[in-house]
Amino acid sequence: MSDATDPNNAQGAHVSHPRSRVGVVASFDFDRDREIWRWAPETASLFIARTDPVTFSDNLELVSSLNRPGCVDRPTREVCAIGSQVVTYLCTACSFVGGAAGERALRKAMRTAGAPQALTSAGSVVAALRALEARRIAVVHPYEPPVGRRLGEYLTGEGLEVLSLTDLGLGSVHEIYDVSYEQVTAAVRAGVHPRADAVFISCTALPTYDLIAPLEEEFGKPVVTVNQATIWAALRAVGKRAIGPRQQLLTV
Repeated sequence: MSDATDPNNAQGAHVSHPRSRVGVVASFDFDRDREIWRWAPETASLFIARTDPVTFSDNLELVSSLNRPGCVDRPTREVCAIGSQVVTYLCTACSFVGGAAGERALRKAMRTAGAPQALTSAGSVVAALRALEARRIAVVHPYEPPVGRRLGEYLTGEGLEVLSLTDLGLGSVHEIYDVSYEQVTAAVRAGVHPRADAVFISCTALPTYDLIAPLEEEFGKPVVTVNQATIWAALRAVGKRAIGPRQQLLTV
């Protein structure tokens, strides 16, 4: 478990401790810690705990294994032990692959494990799109086809109209860890739809922070990413606002 708050003050000045504590349960292979911290204001702290590793042969088996409510029990207890006021499950496909019922089961499991409030990435994305009044969306994702289809079904089930569903064309699930800003930008340009109210970029493994504002300016519509929406919703749950340059979601 990690907390990037530095308790040391080399200058001897007074250090004010963050007033809000956000628990983040991430999948065992999550490697974008630095990115999610960029949305956090100084008055909030993120406590990150990871799920136990799972074995898998493909993308669907991986996310289905991490969709089991038992996966979030131990890490939720860890972040709650240090006072987290809200706990969010930072794993997109892990929280949508079981549909709306699976997403609800994960939140219930986190509350049972002690979370005062429980959120998931999938639910946070839907909340973000609704906050932006975006009903018709263009979706970009890195998943293999079976998981991509589950994503479309989940979003449609939540009342959204998916106008396009564009994958990054990765050869294997392991390639996702090396995806670049350039690859994400190319996929968005290929998948954006003229009638879409917003673009949604799925998957916590994709780098997106520095792309959001330029893409919104280029296409003239909101761009919502998973890490952005997850931290935005978690901070909002404790009365804080996420920070980010010229990102439309952060203004609502």
